[in-house]
Amino acid sequence: MDANNEIRLRLRFYKDVPESIESVRQKFEKFKVNCTEDCHLKIKHNHIWMNMPEQKREYWSPHLHLELETNENKETHIRGLFGPEPTLWTLFMFLHFMVAGIFIVFSAIAYSNYMLKIPTTFDLIVMLLMFIVWFLIYFIAKQIRYKGNGQMNELEAKFLEILES
Repeated sequence: MDANNEIRLRLRFYKDVPESIESVRQKFEKFKVNCTEDCHLKIKHNHIWMNMPEQKREYWSPHLHLELETNENKETHIRGLFGPEPTLWTLFMFLHFMVAGIFIVFSAIAYSNYMLKIPTTFDLIVMLLMFIVWFLIYFIAKQIRYKGNGQMNELEAKFLEILES
């Protein structure tokens, strides 16, 4: 998967496997028991979370969430979603909401000041700064994803290795 050509921050993929959900889940459970230092697995019903082991984990380390679904041909349809650590994702979402909230508040203030014929220079400057901060947050998130590309490829290779077993 080429992550550099994607605009989205959370990369997705889909894969169809000609096996039942139970057999696919058994492969992951077998790997979880035998190879704990390669990858950290968490399995709950039809959901599997793959993380880097503790000794390799950094703040920018990705995790892989797999959702197993049944196809009409008794095959397994796997939905994969790469993402950052949940605490980092929460921080970025909080920052996005704060920037959006400040932008909306100052746009309302700018509108009311404009209607009252009061200068709106400060309000427009704050709105421009929030717009710049929003793009800055986006590019920081892209940089974090770029740093995690190697580990993302490791997780994908481990995922494919488990499916092949």
